[in-house]
Amino acid sequence: MIHTTTVTIPPGEVLSRAARFFAERVPHAAAFVEKSGPGFVTLRGQGGEEVVMSAWEDKENSVTRIRGSTLFFDQALDRFFSTLPLASAVEVG
Repeated sequence: MIHTTTVTIPPGEVLSRAARFFAERVPHAAAFVEKSGPGFVTLRGQGGEEVVMSAWEDKENSVTRIRGSTLFFDQALDRFFSTLPLASAVEVG
């Protein structure tokens, strides 16, 4: 599923928080950084499951847009988003 929202913190902070959250706060199904770049992070779970997140600055609206995609970590991704200073509701599709 794809989860999208906007937040009031910079993209880099969102991605570093995601890496820490999935490594430390999801003990039964942790995921660790496999690849990362200036606007994305790919996390891999112990069974090969994947979470991919991208974050970019929307200067026109003064927010950071986030998009997360996963097949296994939907609940954990929603929990992660709940730890962020949201500027809009989380949409799941």
